[in-house]
Amino acid sequence: MKISMHVYVDKLLAELPLDMNGVFKTPVALHLFNLDEGANTLPEEKGQLFHHIVAKLLYLCRRT
Repeated sequence: MKISMHVYVDKLLAELPLDMNGVFKTPVALHLFNLDEGANTLPEEKGQLFHHIVAKLLYLCRRT
């Protein structure tokens, strides 16, 4: 049996906004757990999109 979620990943990537096109060498940065008290919160629409994408990524990680 072979399990593949290539179509799921392709659909997930197609949902991402165009301004999320950064490239990083590693997903972990030194400032990962530092809080920026002066940072602005995301607008409601972008916040919902962020949570939607993170939930899909968590599903992907747990299922394959």
